[in-house]
Amino acid sequence: MTDVTKVKKILYSLFFFFIAGLCEIGGGYLVWLWLRDDMSWVLGAIGGFVLFLYGIVPTLQPSYFHRIYAAYGGVFIVMALLWGMLFENVIPDFYDILGAIIAIVGIVIIFYVPRRGEESLWQKA
Repeated sequence: MTDVTKVKKILYSLFFFFIAGLCEIGGGYLVWLWLRDDMSWVLGAIGGFVLFLYGIVPTLQPSYFHRIYAAYGGVFIVMALLWGMLFENVIPDFYDILGAIIAIVGIVIIFYVPRRGEESLWQKA
């Protein structure tokens, strides 16, 4: 497999991590607004549908269920902190950033390190 193919596969997987993160956090935020901030039930219904889409997006990833969801956990940590910055004006502190760095290292180890005897992003085109 060429380096270009590897980069394309990584970018493909990162795209779906990002889309799933938006669905999970965005859908959850809409439900939050409905229940906690007394907004319309319509937001809750839309949030529920977006959360349903979140259940579909991971099936597009090229790995095992458990690894995909374990890696998504790290992605959600990072995206939730960014969400807080963008939508709630809360700046992450040192420990938030340290935790996010640890989560990113975990994502790379869990999802991108090739395993002996298993097809991964690094093997076969």
